[in-house]
Amino acid sequence: MIARDALAQLPVRTALPALRAALDEAGSAVLCAPPGTGKTTLVPLDLAGLTGEGPRRRVLVAEPRRIAVRAAARRMAWLLGEKTGEQVGFTVRGERRAGPRTTVEVVTTGVLLQRLQRDPELAGVDVVVLDECHERHLDADTSAAFLLDVRATLRPELRLVAASATTDAEGWAGLLGGTAGPAPVVQASGVSHPVDAVWAPPERPVRPAHGMRVDPALLSHVAGVVRRALRERTGDVLCFLPGVGEIGRVAGELAGVDADVLQVHGRAPAEVQDAVLAGGDGVRRVVLATSVAESSLTVPGVRVVVDSGLARVPRMDHARGLSALTTVRASRAAARQRAGRAGREAPGVVYRCWSEGEDGRLPAFPEPEIKVADLTAFALQAACWGDPAASGLALLDAPPAGALAAAREVLTAIGAVDPDGRATDRGTRMARLGVHPRLARALVDGAAEVGVRRAAEVVALLSEEPPRAYGDDLAAAWRTARRGGDGYAARWRQEARRLASAGREPGADGGRNESASGTGASGSGTGVGAGGGADAGATDDAVAGLIAALAFPERVARARGAGSFLMASGTGAELAGAGAGPGARAGDGSRLRDAGWLAVAVADRPVAAASARVRLAAVIDQETACAAARALCSSGEEVHWADGDVVARTVTRLGAIEVASRPLTAPDPALLRDAVTSGLRREGLGLLQWPPAAVTLRQRMAFAHRALGAPWPEVSDAALLERVEDWLGVELGRARRRADLERVDAGQALARLLPWATGDAARFDELVPERIEVPSGSRIRIDYGGEQPVLAVKLQELFGLQESPKVAGGRVPVLVHLLSPAGRPAAVTADLASFWRDGYRSVRAELRGRYPKHPWPEDPSTAEPTRHTTARLQCG
Repeated sequence: MIARDALAQLPVRTALPALRAALDEAGSAVLCAPPGTGKTTLVPLDLAGLTGEGPRRRVLVAEPRRIAVRAAARRMAWLLGEKTGEQVGFTVRGERRAGPRTTVEVVTTGVLLQRLQRDPELAGVDVVVLDECHERHLDADTSAAFLLDVRATLRPELRLVAASATTDAEGWAGLLGGTAGPAPVVQASGVSHPVDAVWAPPERPVRPAHGMRVDPALLSHVAGVVRRALRERTGDVLCFLPGVGEIGRVAGELAGVDADVLQVHGRAPAEVQDAVLAGGDGVRRVVLATSVAESSLTVPGVRVVVDSGLARVPRMDHARGLSALTTVRASRAAARQRAGRAGREAPGVVYRCWSEGEDGRLPAFPEPEIKVADLTAFALQAACWGDPAASGLALLDAPPAGALAAAREVLTAIGAVDPDGRATDRGTRMARLGVHPRLARALVDGAAEVGVRRAAEVVALLSEEPPRAYGDDLAAAWRTARRGGDGYAARWRQEARRLASAGREPGADGGRNESASGTGASGSGTGVGAGGGADAGATDDAVAGLIAALAFPERVARARGAGSFLMASGTGAELAGAGAGPGARAGDGSRLRDAGWLAVAVADRPVAAASARVRLAAVIDQETACAAARALCSSGEEVHWADGDVVARTVTRLGAIEVASRPLTAPDPALLRDAVTSGLRREGLGLLQWPPAAVTLRQRMAFAHRALGAPWPEVSDAALLERVEDWLGVELGRARRRADLERVDAGQALARLLPWATGDAARFDELVPERIEVPSGSRIRIDYGGEQPVLAVKLQELFGLQESPKVAGGRVPVLVHLLSPAGRPAAVTADLASFWRDGYRSVRAELRGRYPKHPWPEDPSTAEPTRHTTARLQCG
């Protein structure tokens, strides 16, 4: 019997006439309804004609999470006085409850995508409701785009509703309406009760969340706020935390409170989720939940919400090839949704574990997954839909070009798409397996090596990361799951059976196309199977390693000592070294630590760390690594400069990993020349011989460039290295190693840069003389090492010279360093005539008594220059 009293109390009923009219007129509409109004339950029943109004229609409701699917279906069935599977059914991955009478079916957005790919017309479906579209999950955005394509080309009569409590109504209206103009927006007023906000930031600063890590001090604070709420308020408490690990930690800190502490998350068993949503039996409850409790769920009895302010979302680190969940600050929209849980049944309160000042700095809405997540699965869906570039899809946000290109590279490597991006038959089979394309590849190719059952079991293990208690050894975790009795093990068995069944479908395990994929595991040399057939005798370790390597070939890693590895992608990887789990050997991580090779299945990058941290991996051998990651294998001559000399060898690599090498006796001359040149540029011109003559020549050329400009070349280090081929080309062509460069006379080579072609080089010695003849007849070297040329000469040798010598064609006077008879500095002048007139007297008075044997005439400008003493002059 229909619960008409309950239906009559749902506030959304007042918006139903407007919604029906909007759909009759435009075929699509945006429904904005506050939490608790009945948009998830009454709207689908009304549109299906199950409440007594309107014609019968088949309605498909898409929810972002499995827990929301079950809860919505159960609630709607209860409103009709039935059990799920009759007029209201549901389908999630691996579980379906629906029958021939089913008129309203609730599915996950992932299931909806699969149906659209198999049957784009959605035959028999009259209305699709996309619930909680504000969360902007990638599957939901993709489903909306496909549905709009179906409406435009195949099923214009298909009705589409985008429903949410907090959403970008204008954006969705424009998307649904398309070229015809915005779709109607129907607003439903709610009767949600007032919710007071209490700002409860930590007393001391806490470290910001990074990756999967949340400061334990914040979690302790959240537990303290829950205890405070239990003291200050009545009713059940709903506490939002980012993930399962944080829920477990806070649950531990709440031991001993006068309430039942329950945990709700995507991994919780269905019976636990159902018990939470069914309400308490008079005992006060504290429900610790992830964001699954934000939308589509009413937890009975909740009057208090404690919000940690954190959420966990997928992120793709393209630089390191790592895709993982990361912890972020929840948006203001999410915070409103969470707070609304406290006011669904009565006035409530929300304790926010941040300050009111911080609240204004939070993002307004969650960041769309399409902007930040791994797009490999999206790219395969788009390719199977016939739009590899996703350019024709109606999306609120276009996929980033770089991320989409990276996704297509992965799909091309595993043979899922052809070079033009179109889905291959193999890719279509992968898309239908209902797992990430990487895991689909591992199932398809691994089944041929080790059998579909064992391949499916490992893929199921990888599709949902095992609990940390299982350890970081994939094979050990597999054994733990087999004998485990926890909720994870139950879900794993169900998923393994589903995948094994899907993998046995015609073509699912026999469509290996190594020429297309380039990364298929070879039938020989994998260390697992021989001749391409399934090897039932392979060990668990070998099977786990092969499947992980097939799924993540760029993450095969070679040891480089002390628990450190280098992945084929070029990223370093470090073992976490956590405590032993129930399925791991003594000292979890020790077996992985001693391995020569690993297939890394799960990794993240801790804050301020250059290397990734391994969270789940399997031991493999070199043959398996090379077979699984064949597309990354390369072999060739490598001639380069390393460790101060030329290294010439033949190298086999697996991505960034060097697998083997041997010396190269006859390297390619061009490669050798490039290596020598690279070494010279890296280590500098000091590698060459610079005898005094070479240094002097370079100084003279530098002066010519400064004083005269073109055509005299610049000879700074940067300029010479830039033009190294012009002046050192002959020597570079002959050099094979560092020692050959060290024998090169830089001066002889440098002379090639003089402007011989214009004829100016012939005047070099005239313009920039190496030596100048002074009045005494001596030829004195000029020092061009400073900004101004310097002539250091004994004072007596310049007697009779009226003005300072000049170079550069008489343009630049030299700076004269006048020396005593002993060669010590006596005076410096650039104007010799001025010195004879004004400065000489003081120098003469000072030095005449010290050097009496040398001439000190009163008028040096007319005296005879000499290199000798007075006595020798008289003898001469």
